[in-house]
Amino acid sequence: MDSHAAAPGSAPQAAPDLSVLRLLAAEPAVMLGAGRALLLQVAHPKVAQGVADHSDLRERPLDRLLGTLDFLTIVTFGTPEEAARMGRAIRRAHERITGPGYSGNDPDLQVWINATLIDAALYVYENVLRSPGGDLAAAYVDQARYVADVLGCPPGAQPADLAAFRRYMDDMIGSLEVTDTGREIMRAVLWSRKLRWMGPALRLNRFVTTGLLPEPIREGYGLPWSARRDRILWSLLNVNAAVYRRVPRRLRQAGVPLALWSSRRRVARRSRRYAPRGEPTAA
Repeated sequence: MDSHAAAPGSAPQAAPDLSVLRLLAAEPAVMLGAGRALLLQVAHPKVAQGVADHSDLRERPLDRLLGTLDFLTIVTFGTPEEAARMGRAIRRAHERITGPGYSGNDPDLQVWINATLIDAALYVYENVLRSPGGDLAAAYVDQARYVADVLGCPPGAQPADLAAFRRYMDDMIGSLEVTDTGREIMRAVLWSRKLRWMGPALRLNRFVTTGLLPEPIREGYGLPWSARRDRILWSLLNVNAAVYRRVPRRLRQAGVPLALWSSRRRVARRSRRYAPRGEPTAA
């Protein structure tokens, strides 16, 4: 399959085939994997340190979540020009994210972060929704590389196909050692003080996220789990997935235009708020 890789420091301009990427991204249930993706990301010591040093995730968790969702929504469902503009803005922001042993524009970290997003979406699609993988999974891995491409990830840096992607994830999950910094961020996410008003939802998210993590990563974080909890989780997921699949796809995915509209509005507001005085802002 064709790669969508861009030259380093640039973003692709041609409109790529994103049909399978959009198919999975439009499924609301895929959001079940958001916690898995985030905790896989900060299981990487360099990512964890960068978040600890430069992110306001602890103080503004919803803003950080919305910022990530806005980027993914516009890159996936917006125009190539919008994706290129988002990529340039984020690369500029990442230039300021540096510290001992890490950089916001490090290609290895770009590959890892995008891989966790791909992994989480496929995990929910295949294991929770029980939807077939096969050729769809291969096409998804191919098309989802575009997300890192728009950030200037060098050509050839990402796994080339589904088999290479599976090997990469297995190798990373088997080799990562969660640091104290990573555990601190995990606690800030799963036991957020700023979101205490969402008590029942936080507890549910904590339960689901813990259960969906790969066992080595869950143990690295020191999150308790048991066979009984696992049975309860998968019973709940299977029942809800059976109901979810009965809803026609056009209804499940009807919120995509509204989500794209909302993301564009928020991005425009941020652009106006943070643009240097005298410079034009993004439309």
